Amino acid sequence: NTINLPMRIMSINLYPDEIHQAQLGDPEYYPEIDAACEAIYEATKGLGTDERALIDTLGSKNVKERFLISYRYKEMYGKELKELMKSENSGDFGFLTQLLALPAPEAEAKIIRKATKGMGTNEKLLWSVICGRSNEEVQILKKTYFNRYNKDLVALVGSELSGDIKKLHMVCLQGMEEKYDPGYHNASKAEEDAIVFYKRGQGKKFGTDEQALFEIICKSPPQYLQMVDDAYVSKYNVNLEQALEKELRGKAEKAAIFTLGMKLRPHETVAKHIKSTCAGMGTDELGLSCAILRYQHILPRVMIEHTNLTSKTVGDRIADETRGDYRDLLIEMVKVAWPGGQ
Repeated sequence: NTINLPMRIMSINLYPDEIHQAQLGDPEYYPEIDAACEAIYEATKGLGTDERALIDTLGSKNVKERFLISYRYKEMYGKELKELMKSENSGDFGFLTQLLALPAPEAEAKIIRKATKGMGTNEKLLWSVICGRSNEEVQILKKTYFNRYNKDLVALVGSELSGDIKKLHMVCLQGMEEKYDPGYHNASKAEEDAIVFYKRGQGKKFGTDEQALFEIICKSPPQYLQMVDDAYVSKYNVNLEQALEKELRGKAEKAAIFTLGMKLRPHETVAKHIKSTCAGMGTDELGLSCAILRYQHILPRVMIEHTNLTSKTVGDRIADETRGDYRDLLIEMVKVAWPGGQ
């Protein structure tokens, strides 16, 4: 059965509180962090790399601990941990160790860079990072991307995308979600927005005003957006997701439904996203790596939803779809999120 949780008044944060707080000052270390840095140093010194030691050390740490290790390693050994991982490892395992060596916002910036670098754009990877985020994390992500790559994230995304999917990302990057106010976000306003959603979408005779639909989704706090969804069902006998399916096509449709889902049912939406990286011919290792890494902080509830949806645990899916050190590293990351529950 799906987990029934009270509706959120703001979009879900993917970063732990410590990372939000760290934007305000220097991190504080403790002995276990130094010990982990020492273990990583020992695993990579001399000829060859002890991959098992890296899995046991870096893979076994949670988001907060990796955040501290990424800063502390350079203080102790004078070298960026991400550069060490890049020089020591390769392939899917290597890229995942590079992400693990970075604080969560920098890892996401690197994922965006990966999605937009070279020929073509990995739209799915892009929308999974940018769409459906809280206002605060959108701002952290934009600031981090600029500091790391000296490029404005909005300008980058605008140059990489076009059409409806570009409109959606531009709205998401505004960080426009309103603060929930029960006096303002009431049933009457929800009905008004449901009517606007219909008139700009299904009820519009000539074309769809996608911008208007995206703005209603993005500006509405989750609890209120559920009220809009309920009002839409009451008036038009379909929900907002079904309305988007009727009005959009292709990747824009998938990205918009993902955005809506991250606000209304985030854990179920992430579970479906993880499943989608293993659908069809072959596994999307890049998408799977980024999902397990990025959603680790909320993974326990996601794992329950994944099992409910697919009758298969996230750990079993990883074991079936991947091999070798890469598989072992992913499984270790899942164990960290929920020991014994993978």
